[in-house]
Amino acid sequence: MLRCIECGKEYGENEVRYRCDCGGLLEVVIDLGKVENVFDGRNITLWKYESFIPVERRVSLNEGGTPLYRLENLQKELGIVELYVKNEGANPTGSFKDRGMTVGVSKALELGMDKVICASTGNTSASLAAYSAKAGIKSYVLVPSGKIALGKLAQAIVYGAKVVPVKGNFDDALRVVVKASRELGVYMLNSINPFRLEGQKTIAFEIFDQLGFVPDNIILPVGNAGNISAIWKGFKELFQAGFIDELPRMIGIQAEGASPLAKAWKEKKEFKPEEKPDTVATAIRIGNPANWRKAWLAAEESKGFFESVSDEEILRAQKLLASKEGIFVEPASASSLAGLVKLKELDLINSDESYVLITTGHGLKDPNIIIENFSLSEPIEPTLSAFKEVL
Repeated sequence: MLRCIECGKEYGENEVRYRCDCGGLLEVVIDLGKVENVFDGRNITLWKYESFIPVERRVSLNEGGTPLYRLENLQKELGIVELYVKNEGANPTGSFKDRGMTVGVSKALELGMDKVICASTGNTSASLAAYSAKAGIKSYVLVPSGKIALGKLAQAIVYGAKVVPVKGNFDDALRVVVKASRELGVYMLNSINPFRLEGQKTIAFEIFDQLGFVPDNIILPVGNAGNISAIWKGFKELFQAGFIDELPRMIGIQAEGASPLAKAWKEKKEFKPEEKPDTVATAIRIGNPANWRKAWLAAEESKGFFESVSDEEILRAQKLLASKEGIFVEPASASSLAGLVKLKELDLINSDESYVLITTGHGLKDPNIIIENFSLSEPIEPTLSAFKEVL
């Protein structure tokens, strides 16, 4: 069933709705008495946890099962005892969005939908287009005009989506999508759709399955704020089902130019949207996160918090992760490491605890950022002597 996180009103899971009548966000409630203990550290994929996933159909591109690396070099450099990264860029379209889309598009088919829609800064559009192609249904993606990374735009185009540029930012595009879903009968697959988050919560299952324990802290980028709440929901379900006896602290990182949650949290003020979000981290360039309330609850319940980092800190962390560990992520993904570095410098974290960083998208999603800030040396003559001078 679906239940409002504000007033508690319940709805049938096959009712097409994205919010409660009171305006509150909805979450899917599953029967934890029917879930299976499959946490054996082997054969890890998203659909290994199908007893936790509330759909009957399955539109899949073999998503999930992403690698969890121990960052041994960065552990030493940062003075942290236990540091890992869960690299979601290894999903089929190169981002964590595939987890939500495999479930969301599957639910669309169950409901008899033949058209799906989303607003996107890039990764959501690529993922929606790919899974819609697999399902054989039409997809429409509304993107901020001129403000989407070319790698992501290329994906949406080649997968066959109808790409519609919007004069404005992500929040402007989302308003159109919400109205279209309400008045034109197009199924919305932004993270307001609670079934999207049911796929994304499997990140928590995989972390526990791969490590064999629950880490003390999860640090991740926050844009539209669905992922932090989804991962927290996953850990809570593991706890409530009796598979784990402790929970992690959830730490959300935003870019300074798009940080309404971090500002409200740190200033102890009411949440207020950012009217003109601006950051090099395009995937989290969102000023009015649709899931901010769920994210806030995740931080409160887990005794976590929100922090923000500058574009300079993000780009520095992107290069650090690549040059020290061989992991290339897009700028938004690097905000998790940038946040860890900042929190360590501010002495706000315990170096003896365990940390899992979530990196949400592959670096090739947005290669222009690297190229624009790098220049090749002058060409050398094709001789060994010329190369020796380089050495």
